[in-house]
Amino acid sequence: MDHVTLTEIPRLYTGIAEWAACSIYILMLKKRYSGIFMGILMGATLIVQCLVQELAGHFSENFWLLGMFLAIGLMLLYFYFSCEITWINAGYYCIRAFILAEFAASLEWQLYYYAVESTENLSLWLGVAVLAATYTMVYAGIFFLERKHMYLSQEKTTVKELIFVIAIGATVFFVSNLSFVYANTPFSSQITREIFNIRTLVDLSGLTILYAYHILRREMQAKYDLDAMRNILQSQYTLYRKSGESIDIVNRKYHDLKHQIAVLRAEEDSAKRLAFLDEMESEIKMYEAQNKTGNSVVDTILTGKSITCQKHNIELTCVVDGKLLNFMHVMDICTLFGNSLDNAIECEIQIEEQEKRLIHVEVVSKKDFIVLRFENYFEGDLEIEDNLPATTKLNKDFHGYGIKSIKYTAKKYGGWVTINKKGNWFELNVVIPSPKE
Repeated sequence: MDHVTLTEIPRLYTGIAEWAACSIYILMLKKRYSGIFMGILMGATLIVQCLVQELAGHFSENFWLLGMFLAIGLMLLYFYFSCEITWINAGYYCIRAFILAEFAASLEWQLYYYAVESTENLSLWLGVAVLAATYTMVYAGIFFLERKHMYLSQEKTTVKELIFVIAIGATVFFVSNLSFVYANTPFSSQITREIFNIRTLVDLSGLTILYAYHILRREMQAKYDLDAMRNILQSQYTLYRKSGESIDIVNRKYHDLKHQIAVLRAEEDSAKRLAFLDEMESEIKMYEAQNKTGNSVVDTILTGKSITCQKHNIELTCVVDGKLLNFMHVMDICTLFGNSLDNAIECEIQIEEQEKRLIHVEVVSKKDFIVLRFENYFEGDLEIEDNLPATTKLNKDFHGYGIKSIKYTAKKYGGWVTINKKGNWFELNVVIPSPKE
């Protein structure tokens, strides 16, 4: 058996391994396309990947790195144009897929070498059988191992994290292929079995390191998200407490005004003064009835937000049956109403024409569900990304945590959140099953 022939993995097998590794991750990520078009894209990429590898096989030894970079570049493009991810995230998964492909191809060819050495049979069918069995086992195992650790929404990969992954990938690739470039080193070998063992075990170690790093990133991101949402919950509850104290003071002032009006009515005065007093009394009655929803927490939040809306000339209308929410925890009510109204108010402040600054809040019972609807008028284009309105802020790190906390709270009670836009109206719906008696 020819040592050189049996230690070099066929380019076609490498191309298939690289395509399959990318495809496994793409199946678990959010894709740009679906159906027939996605199938055509995957099939075309398989053909091109194999052709690139075959072409690289004809390069001289001085240009073998160029062939490798061409293959990796095609994998990068495959990720970016198949999935809704950034270039940084595409690079992150490209490196992970590249090391996975190196491991799968190395393991398959090592098993094939063992089978040939045992049977002394170089038949094509033996190679195809080993390839199919090995690739199926490796990629199916990776799919079931990785799918529960994949991001369901846009992933936040930093440049530093990408550089770290590239460094790991480059180190693994160099060490695993060292025997093919420099045979006379303490870390390389000229013996075929040792070459296979070094290459396969180093690739497996690199794959394990990248997988562990990915899980660590997920846990750190989950902790970061949880801390951010906890801070939002606490801030909303703090605002509720402060609003309650301020509103108590305002209520006392209005109570004093009612007694003053009663005294003034007993005095002789002009019709104009009486009309003015009638107007004051009407406003007081309107204020007293404005946020009497049947839930003291909802009343406090709506009253506090009403004062904010008046300050910015925003018209806030409410049709709220607060008694429907009496079963909910105080902090959860603060989260739903506080975050929803804060986002709406922030949007309305940016509208120049004050008569278009409109917010509507509704809490109603529909069949066996309680529906909380928050609507506000907006101008310009509004894009929905990952069921979140796209942000125009320069600092995007904290974008979406308000709505994430709303979704978390709704899920806590077995409910869900939907976001829609109808014309120039943004609509946030929170649907929660009615509690059983």
